[in-house]
Amino acid sequence: MIAEILSHLLFGYAVCAALFSLYYLSRRRLTLDEWALWAGITLALPVLGPFLSLAARPGPGPRRRGIRRH
Repeated sequence: MIAEILSHLLFGYAVCAALFSLYYLSRRRLTLDEWALWAGITLALPVLGPFLSLAARPGPGPRRRGIRRH
């Protein structure tokens, strides 16, 4: 019973982390090849992949809006 609950929790974490990681990657300015590489890492390594793709912060960040300070 406990093992079944833990496996469901791990699966739920893997799905949520992968979705969040793919959303994060979609907000970064990446080429299609870079995006495919990082998405592949995210999906190929279900538990560690999303963490790696978030920690690596691939590509330049999203464009910032607002007032520029010189």
